[in-house]
Amino acid sequence: MTQATVSAGARSRGFYGEKGKYSGIRGWIFSTDHKRIGLLYLVSMAGFFLLAVTFGVLMRLEMLSPGKTIMEPQTYNTLFTLHGIMMIFLFIIPGLPAVFGNFLLPLLIGARDVFFPRLNLLSWWLFITGGLLALVSVFLPGGAADTGWTFYVPYSIRTNTNVLPALFAAFILGFSSILTGLNFITTIHRMRAPGMGWFRMPLFVWSLYATAWIQVLATPIIGITLLLVALERWFGVGIFDPALGGDPVLYQHLFWIYSHPAVYIMILPGLGVASEILPVFARRTIFGYKFIAFSSVAIAGLGSLVWAHHMFTVGMSYTGMFVFSLLTFLVSIPSAIKIFNWIATLYKGSIVLDVPLLFILSFIVQFSIGGFTGLMLGALAVNIHVQDTYFVVGHFHYVMFGGTGFALFAAIHYWFPKMFGKMYRKGPAVLSWILATLGFNTLYMPFFFLGYMGMPRRYYDYLPEYQSFHVIATVGSWILVLGIIIMIVNLLYALKKGAPALANPWGGKTLEWTVPSPPPTENFATIPVVTTGPYDFSEYEQRPAEHS
Repeated sequence: MTQATVSAGARSRGFYGEKGKYSGIRGWIFSTDHKRIGLLYLVSMAGFFLLAVTFGVLMRLEMLSPGKTIMEPQTYNTLFTLHGIMMIFLFIIPGLPAVFGNFLLPLLIGARDVFFPRLNLLSWWLFITGGLLALVSVFLPGGAADTGWTFYVPYSIRTNTNVLPALFAAFILGFSSILTGLNFITTIHRMRAPGMGWFRMPLFVWSLYATAWIQVLATPIIGITLLLVALERWFGVGIFDPALGGDPVLYQHLFWIYSHPAVYIMILPGLGVASEILPVFARRTIFGYKFIAFSSVAIAGLGSLVWAHHMFTVGMSYTGMFVFSLLTFLVSIPSAIKIFNWIATLYKGSIVLDVPLLFILSFIVQFSIGGFTGLMLGALAVNIHVQDTYFVVGHFHYVMFGGTGFALFAAIHYWFPKMFGKMYRKGPAVLSWILATLGFNTLYMPFFFLGYMGMPRRYYDYLPEYQSFHVIATVGSWILVLGIIIMIVNLLYALKKGAPALANPWGGKTLEWTVPSPPPTENFATIPVVTTGPYDFSEYEQRPAEHS
């Protein structure tokens, strides 16, 4: 991969100094620069994330003791729904593709922008519209939706709360996701730098590519399904409502045909982030590049076929249960390939144990726990026992937040110098990693024990024998939130008073590290010509691990 050193880049204003048609805030919200749009996503998602975290902490406080603690059951159901909608549709699903995909994809492939800049801006406007509509529903007569983020029928058809605004919010957010996916696919196909063949692309680009195809092909299914629920509420057409001859199991099929591939929309970019960070801090060429690249595509393909493993207790045939159980085990193979290759990359590497790598190490452990418990849920006998219990909640959070969330934390610490031209302080960053990792596992590990003991999920109240684990989990939520607060304060402090960042502070080998920090408006003065693969650390591979 071609490289360039830009000594003045540390003090460059980069794209922040762009003089466009508008100034001030309008210069941001009407900009078609992919980097500004990525930062617009970052700021708006951070707001939704903090609000969703607040709702989650309030729910944990309610679960501190049996009976009413701080809120009524209806309030709990509302917070439960809003927490899920914001975390899933406004943070986890769009997080890594919308923020880091937008900011970095053109830089990684040697392009000056995405293929459809105006469509890119429209996708952010749709994202904001959907997010605000979900928030507005809280203040409308009838109150916010209380159905949970899955909008399961028939309850979502019969409840008197504001389900329709929440449905349309998710529908609009789906359009935003589709437009982003179309843009990324076209950009990767048409705008790669000269010499960058498919097997010279960074692995983060491969993960974005696989994710984009899921966004384009799977998201329309959930959009149509949510519109059908709205038609049920308006006209009583009897598609899903059993009282009108409909089939609620059909809704589950349609919902999970999208929502299980959506899990891979969430996690695939996180896997790509790990594949970017590990070789840089191991000072080694990535082990098994093609296997990692093809495993991303395999995860996207196989992950689209396993949706009914969420539905083993609805009464499907034994043949159907066997097939979906088998597919669930098969989809774990490409994920295992990635983890094997990551560990092999670290083996005998000259490891530099910096903050991004620390978050990735937590990611690997927690994602592995989520994967193994997912295989337990794929086993029919175990699934019947723990279906709809806290075991499922624990598995879900280990994959989504322990996986995607920690990958996002790693990404922001890895690319922060490139995005903002400033360096954060390492001490507080390491402390935030310790607290976030400790708090996360203290919060969610007890869920597996609660589920195995029979504690149902989504319940406002519980029997006294479950209290000790709920107390541990609630304390864990406080530790986790403290770690997140320290992380945010440290990064905000770095924005204002951080030391200037070099063009390439980590010694990375991909193209984004060849331009100043932050990058200029059109990224490259001259489009680079790529002559080697993206992870050429051959000069380090014969060294002993003196940095370990």
